[in-house]
Amino acid sequence: MNVHPSILDGKAQGQATFGMANLRTERTGLPFIVFISQRGGAEHDVRVKISPAPKVRAEETSTYALRPYRCTDGPGLTAGEEQLLARWIERNMDVLVEYRDGTIAFTEDAIDRIKPI
Repeated sequence: MNVHPSILDGKAQGQATFGMANLRTERTGLPFIVFISQRGGAEHDVRVKISPAPKVRAEETSTYALRPYRCTDGPGLTAGEEQLLARWIERNMDVLVEYRDGTIAFTEDAIDRIKPI
């Protein structure tokens, strides 16, 4: 079986990190795309990734830790966008944590529980 190495490492240009689900703006109420994921092999706490568009460009993507809330990587959002994201996270913290920890096993179930702002 031939598998392109970028599929294995999940970092192909234009693709979300392997294992991340992208949430469209209509689902979140936010003016950008939010990516959520389960823990997998990650050792860090709950995080979301943010992209201005569904086509991911590494230089435009930011990572936000949820506990405590802060930008940990990337260019970050504007102050207003960070406030919107913080409100959305607060509203959906239980879903994001349960999905990350595997209590919510299926992406569809997590998406169904997401509340827009």
